[in-house]
Amino acid sequence: MEYENKLVLAPMVRVGTLPFRLLAADYGADITYAEEIIDHKIIKCERIVNDYIRSTDFVEKGTDNVVFRTCNEEKARVVFQMGTSDAVRALKAAQLVCKDVAAVDINMGCPKSFSVSGGMGAALLTKPDLIHDILTTLRRNIDTPVTCKIRLLKSSQDTVELARRIEKTGVSALAVHGRQVAERPRDPAKWNEIADVVSALTIPVIANGDVFEYDDIQRIKVATGASSVMVARGALWNVSIFSPNVKAHWEDVKKEYVRKSILWDNDVKSTKHTLKEMIMHYSCLEFPEGKAIIKSQNLVDLAKVYGDEEYYESVRANRIALDRHA
Repeated sequence: MEYENKLVLAPMVRVGTLPFRLLAADYGADITYAEEIIDHKIIKCERIVNDYIRSTDFVEKGTDNVVFRTCNEEKARVVFQMGTSDAVRALKAAQLVCKDVAAVDINMGCPKSFSVSGGMGAALLTKPDLIHDILTTLRRNIDTPVTCKIRLLKSSQDTVELARRIEKTGVSALAVHGRQVAERPRDPAKWNEIADVVSALTIPVIANGDVFEYDDIQRIKVATGASSVMVARGALWNVSIFSPNVKAHWEDVKKEYVRKSILWDNDVKSTKHTLKEMIMHYSCLEFPEGKAIIKSQNLVDLAKVYGDEEYYESVRANRIALDRHA
């Protein structure tokens, strides 16, 4: 995995599933992060090759719950992002998935209470010894590249010191979200503090924060000197942000996402969540489309909302035919 001059889809919970990652790649994303998955969750899974849709699934034992789904098409660019607070558990989780992904990333930036209360995400930022333990344990025991994603600390000097310590563990790259833990999306990202990290390190730094248009990609690269750029909300609202060509209309992108969700049998709750996030940025869930999505119980219902029943049936018929042939 190379980290120089790359466009990166950020990890987003309930959004960064297989169909969204593949759509991002179609539009030009070089590296696509999966949604954060907690180590406790993945180690309860078994790896299953899903011949029905040609995917590799990590399914919670004793259930039909697919915790992580990937496929050969994205093997060279997908990053498995993990939430963890323990080196031994992190290694056990990484060993389960590392042969099917391009890299393993440790989340050290999530400010959500469910993550921080478990000692994961942003809680790790105040525990440099634990960070060192987790990263060095992974580096010594798996061949897959290891990276991590952090937020800014209270001072730029503190962030730089932590980044230098992280670099010494041998990670392949470091992603930096240009906000502190207490700051929210409405607060402007501090590109100048990302630049401080870039100038202090020799490994590639991935800059993240306030990239909403394709032109912002070059702006943040110039402002920070970062090797690569990571996009979160800008991609959620219109994933064609990765394309240097004319930006696709969000209505078209939304329909492409629904088709990919059907093709890869995506969890309907995840699909609905992503569609609602797209709609709320441009429109309102109180309009007929939003209400129809909320009422949808399965992917068939969503296909009907977007007039894609014929596509749904063709995918279904093709799977049945393949299954019979097998």
